Amino acid sequence: MDSLSVSEPAAAKNASVPGVARLSLVHKTGQRRVLPSGASNASKHVISIVTVLFLLVLWAVTTQQGWIKPLFLPAPEAIGNAISQAINGDLDGEPLWVHLATSLLRIMGAFALAVVLGVPLGLAMGMNRVIRGIFDPLIEFYRPLPPLAYLPLMIIWFGIGETSKVLLIFLACFAPVVLAARSGVLSASRDQINAARSMGAGRVQVLLYVVLPAALPEILVGLRIGMGVGWTTLVAAEMIAAHAGIGQMVLNASNFLRTDVVMMGILLIGIFAGLFEFGIRWLERVLVPWKGKV
Repeated sequence: MDSLSVSEPAAAKNASVPGVARLSLVHKTGQRRVLPSGASNASKHVISIVTVLFLLVLWAVTTQQGWIKPLFLPAPEAIGNAISQAINGDLDGEPLWVHLATSLLRIMGAFALAVVLGVPLGLAMGMNRVIRGIFDPLIEFYRPLPPLAYLPLMIIWFGIGETSKVLLIFLACFAPVVLAARSGVLSASRDQINAARSMGAGRVQVLLYVVLPAALPEILVGLRIGMGVGWTTLVAAEMIAAHAGIGQMVLNASNFLRTDVVMMGILLIGIFAGLFEFGIRWLERVLVPWKGKV
């Protein structure tokens, strides 16, 4: 008799317990039915595409029927005309690519600085209680503050040049990156660290080969959050006497009630923020392929 078979009385008894019944079924059949991940992802993408198409159609129908005034919701054709004007430089005297490049340089510079400084500081805070005691109160104090609250200080301390703009975005991105790296250190179990030390690994080797791989999923999540916060701070940063930038273009358009230009700026910011989000998700699949599978 096969050692995995179950007698009839025992099977009847186990049938009353759902977990045992499923286990017995797996032992009998030798295989488990699992929903293919590809089919699940495909259905999710189909639902997302249908939702976006439905909203676009609803937007077009609403504006064409005149249910909402163009001042509050411009038609898609008006957005297209605004994009054409922006490309030709008819809005603010600068072509659209100049506004895009200026905003991208500001946010990418601030985000890169936040990563270079925030990840090592977060790892150090997670591994050393003295460093955590020094920096934790400072970061937790300013983290909940909206960027507009310390925007006047940036202008007073650093003027109206590029430094204050980049620094404002940097501070918005910095806190999520640091806290994610600090939280990621806790993902490395004490057994893993002790096992590495018992094999002669030093502090640097433990950090590079045990702590950092364990913390990497949390760090990448922190990068996603930090990039999102950085994009939300972009408009506030470009309020500081900016001559170019998507946020500056949106603010100028709002002063003249150009809702079509405002909507165009919002769509451009959303598109580029989405591209960066998908890029970091791709990094997650490449750098931490085990995430969600163990």
